[in-house]
Amino acid sequence: MSLILNGSLPSDRRVEVDLGSRSYCVHIGSGTIVRADIMHYIDGDQVLIVTNETVAPLYLEMVREQITGKKVHDIILPDGEQFKNLEALDGIFSKLLAEKHDRSTTLIAVGGGVIGDMTGFAAATYLRGVSFIQVPTTLLAQVDSSVGGKTAVNHPLGKNMIGAFHQPRTVIVDTNTLQSLPDREFSAGIAEILKYGLIADVDFFNWLEREIDSLMSRDVGKLTYAIEQSCRIKAKVVQSDETEQGVRAILNLGHTFGHAIETFQNYRHWIHGEAVSVGILMAMQMSYLRGNLEISHVHRVSELLQHCSLPVKPPSNMTIADFNKLMLRDKKVRNEKLRLVLLEKIGKAKVIETFEKEHLQSVLSEFCGPDPSSA
Repeated sequence: MSLILNGSLPSDRRVEVDLGSRSYCVHIGSGTIVRADIMHYIDGDQVLIVTNETVAPLYLEMVREQITGKKVHDIILPDGEQFKNLEALDGIFSKLLAEKHDRSTTLIAVGGGVIGDMTGFAAATYLRGVSFIQVPTTLLAQVDSSVGGKTAVNHPLGKNMIGAFHQPRTVIVDTNTLQSLPDREFSAGIAEILKYGLIADVDFFNWLEREIDSLMSRDVGKLTYAIEQSCRIKAKVVQSDETEQGVRAILNLGHTFGHAIETFQNYRHWIHGEAVSVGILMAMQMSYLRGNLEISHVHRVSELLQHCSLPVKPPSNMTIADFNKLMLRDKKVRNEKLRLVLLEKIGKAKVIETFEKEHLQSVLSEFCGPDPSSA
């Protein structure tokens, strides 16, 4: 993987996700909403744009202006992970049915991961499957949730437990949208970018560590490169295991712990990348206890995450018992046995099915406060 350390990047980058008849391109660049020819990916005469109340004032009309000669409707949903549920999903279905959208319709997701996941799931299930386009407007969605075809809604008992695999027609990543992104949301996306280096490319991780200040200051060239490399890593993994039967699970480094945090908080208070930040460190500590990492590696990543204003400890009221209960609702659980994504070294991850329970409890003890019920 060649690193571009100096000079400017081409204005647009393309990452191909090669899945045979379901292949598509990720367009990355400044102003791609206007330049990516969204009409090329709309086959029928009907379009439904799905967005939320935060994003709509910024980008809804910009997207709408790119669509000509079609019947265009939109639905504006509440903003927040707590609204990624069956009730909000039903709102999308109701809009499609009320406006008489047929099987040739195209849905367009304009927003972050919540909007992308819900729109994709609606597209996967409406009339047994229609087309959709991803226009992710958060850094986390641009590097992770918009690519790969995972779609879902949350349930009170577990995150992303109701969903389907449904690939988009295309993904349009406009880096201009990152300039309006709140700092907290931006940092959450950096956590997912760091994950890619940790699981698959030590050179990319080292580059991220060197360039972290440029990334945090939203340097367009460096951000474009980081987004492109993240999407390339994800595309390579997805191409080898589209429906997560094996290796694709490595993309979930830190997510078993992180999803437990999100579920514990009823999908409020923390955002996804913040929970993943803590989860990454917990997985790294587990990897250290297994003898695969040096403790200095754990400290190195902890300092990097804190430099990005990301949390490195779970919520103070979350106990060991909470983790033990909620992690067993993880999608990677098989036969009621927990599987974890751990690091063999920086740049290489593996799904571990057999591990020492004492190591897991040691990690939970180090990261969590004491369980009041055990006092």
